Amino acid sequence: MTRSQPNLAFAEIDWDGASEGVEPLATIHPYPARFISLIPDSLLGQFSKPGMNVLDPFCGSGTTLTSALRAGCSATGIDLHPIACLISRVKTRSYGDDELHNIRAHAGMPIASQVVSRDLVSAIPKVDHWFGLEVQQALRDIVLHIELCESLNEREALMCALSRIIVRVSRQESDTRYAAIEKSIAYDDVIAQFRRSVADLCSSLFAGRIPAGPEAMILNRDILGIEPSDLRGPFDLVITSPPYPNAYEYWLYHKYRMYWLGYDPLFVREREIGARPHYFKKNHQTAEDFERQMHHLFGLLKAVTTPEAPLCFVISDSIIHGVTVDNRALMGRAAAGHGYRLKEATLRRIPYTRKAFNPRVSPRNSEHVLVFERGVAS
Repeated sequence: MTRSQPNLAFAEIDWDGASEGVEPLATIHPYPARFISLIPDSLLGQFSKPGMNVLDPFCGSGTTLTSALRAGCSATGIDLHPIACLISRVKTRSYGDDELHNIRAHAGMPIASQVVSRDLVSAIPKVDHWFGLEVQQALRDIVLHIELCESLNEREALMCALSRIIVRVSRQESDTRYAAIEKSIAYDDVIAQFRRSVADLCSSLFAGRIPAGPEAMILNRDILGIEPSDLRGPFDLVITSPPYPNAYEYWLYHKYRMYWLGYDPLFVREREIGARPHYFKKNHQTAEDFERQMHHLFGLLKAVTTPEAPLCFVISDSIIHGVTVDNRALMGRAAAGHGYRLKEATLRRIPYTRKAFNPRVSPRNSEHVLVFERGVAS
């Protein structure tokens, strides 16, 4: 059951979400700047019917996907970031009692201490700068413990539980501040944190359990390289929030999670839409580059959606080299290039405690909720 208000007009919905509680599945992993579930719930309440096929081309931690599944819809998510896709897969599964019991059992299992050579962590750059030696040993022991699990669902849930604590036990200050600070963390502290993380994750999965029914398809891909044949369309509804240019570096703040879990953060860095380094290197990208990327996206969406499908976007403005970029107007131009017009628009205020972006690169005290439909652009 969604928390939408389907009997209200679009503009009458409380988009600010001041009274929005924390949805249980939102707690399974930190993910700055994620959707609150009120947004996809309300959009689904406005536009969806059970059995619809919903697409989120920037699915992040899977909030749209879980809302769609609860509304009786099929769901497909795409994201370049492997940590985002891992979280989304774990969140969108419908777990049985025995499966959750087996995952939770790892909170009480012994973690075998392995003799580890330096070669096992040599692929992680500056590992000694970011992780104490005892922390390195504990993380490697946990990784080896997880690799022994035969069940994919169990293994990925444990990977998610491990990913939750990696920043916490590292010297990285936080998920939104990439600076090294000294922390006194021993081997046993890491093991204890992992066990608590497993137990907490299972509690969240149980409380927010996805009902049996349609399953989500999640593609760990660069949206700019997706072809229509890669997707199981046609889609009846799109709900998404593109990365805002120059606003947040998902690859950077999650990169040591990616290294420890065997993913390639450098691949992600080179392809991440909106990442700050793209706007400060020689021959840097501009707002016009982002507009071309969004133009490409609208072309893909037109090819994989039904003619009546609403395309719903949530986006804020950006600041690039001191200049504010009107991303609402930018999205409108990209949409119009493929015959879409703006059907609905509203501005939602963001509570101060929910802000995850540096105000120097994103004036993010509000964001636009935009709905496009096919028609003759004005």
